[in-house]
Formats: sequence, C-alpha cells, structure tokens
Amino acid sequence: MSKLTLTANIPGADDFYAELIEAHEGLTKTESDALNARLVLTLANHIGDRAVLTEALAAAKDPKSG
Repeated sequence: MSKLTLTANIPGADDFYAELIEAHEGLTKTESDALNARLVLTLANHIGDRAVLTEALAAAKDPKSG
C-alpha cells in the first residue's frame, strides 16, 4: 500500500501551475468547477489506491496539512 506524498513532487511545478491556471481561462465559475471535478476524478482513477485517496481527502479538508 502506498502512502500519500505531501512534499513537493512535481518536476516543473511552476509550469504545471501555469498550465492549470491557463486551462481555467475564459471559463465560467460553473465550467471551472466542472473542470476541477473532472481533473480530481481523472487523477483519483490514476492513483487507484483507496487508502491513498482517503488520506488525500482528509489532507484536503485540513488546511493545516499542506
């Protein structure tokens, strides 16, 4: 079983952040929320480990975790 990684782990993190922001440009709030939901579900499917996904949900709910 894997463990959730909360330390920086994305090569080119600033570039990814810019891509993420760019993906939302021109979208309404509703469209942006839908994009985020699809991205979360796509990445959750890729991770596939329910224990890690449960950890991620708990970490996302806790503003002190990041």
